[in-house]
Amino acid sequence: MRSIGEMARDSGLGVSALRFYDRAGVLGPAWVDPASGYRWYAPEQLDEARLLARLRRAGMPLADIRLVLAGWSGADTDLVRGLLRAHLRRLEQGLTEARSEFSTIRELLDHRENPMTASPLTGTVHLSLPAPALAAALDAVRFAAGGDPDLPMLGGVLFDIEGDALRVVATDRYRLAVARTDTDGHGGSREQVVVPAPLVDAMRALLSGDESARFAVEGDRVTLEADGRQASGQRLAHDFPDYRRLVQLPPGRRVVVEVPALREALENGPVRVAEEREPGRSARDISVLTTVDDKTVLVCGDGAPDEDTCTGNEDRGTGGLGYHVGVDRGFLLEALAAGDRDRLVLEFGPAPTAPLAIRRAEDEGAFSLLMPVRLDD
Repeated sequence: MRSIGEMARDSGLGVSALRFYDRAGVLGPAWVDPASGYRWYAPEQLDEARLLARLRRAGMPLADIRLVLAGWSGADTDLVRGLLRAHLRRLEQGLTEARSEFSTIRELLDHRENPMTASPLTGTVHLSLPAPALAAALDAVRFAAGGDPDLPMLGGVLFDIEGDALRVVATDRYRLAVARTDTDGHGGSREQVVVPAPLVDAMRALLSGDESARFAVEGDRVTLEADGRQASGQRLAHDFPDYRRLVQLPPGRRVVVEVPALREALENGPVRVAEEREPGRSARDISVLTTVDDKTVLVCGDGAPDEDTCTGNEDRGTGGLGYHVGVDRGFLLEALAAGDRDRLVLEFGPAPTAPLAIRRAEDEGAFSLLMPVRLDD
């Protein structure tokens, strides 16, 4: 017999997914301990669980999965083969429809673009700011810069200059970070410059003292001078997405966390492995977070001794627990490090599909957002 944790490890299904499929009547345990409520699975159920995991990764509806499992052990395979063919046809039809919609969207983009009237990068910016402030701002966002060659506009840091304020922003789609600092010398209209990541790193290396740094943009050239040294290069010739729309989040529940304790819980606590479906991204360790009475953050996961209590199992009752949200553990650890405080604020949105915000209590201008990871069912 396998425990639910062992079954999750060997099958590729999360503990929460196994519980869901039990409640849904798809794959129930062979035996449930009447005293503890703990689930145990028979050896032959492992193959069924692995089959179930494959079908879910292929996006098969739950109703069809029930029939596949019901007919899997039979001598007549016509039902199973028929269900597989029907699902494949749905996927192909969906892909055809998606291609058609994308084609229409591309046409709309083509109509919007007019190369004959596109203006060259001729903006001019000259400003100064304290080197430590710029260093801290870059440290707060650099971890979120993208590296996808298909999205070169995300492969750098946005310098968003408006009036006497500079905001630096980075995002790779899965996370976004913003930091703000005051400047002198510009005071004009808004200017936006995307500085490629290697040049950002070269600039950061100059910011080791307490002197002022001078930042300049002339046409497509970006230059930073500090401590008698200079880093210069070309700006990215791409528009950065309107990050201000991305940070307009509905009010959430804010919980102050002790960063060292949370980091230890993340590094040593349970994780579940999510098989990443996007090309070029490998499997990731997912940490599951929940709150207790909006005052404490718990780290839950597959195989945890208090998994039932932590995730609010219906069999045990939820008490003061909030919903649970999955986040990439590595991303969260980087965001905590970039926050650079012993105490930070984690802001949970109104639903587990909302981004998780990591904020500094004393500085609303510096924060990061992590996109949630979909937990299996």
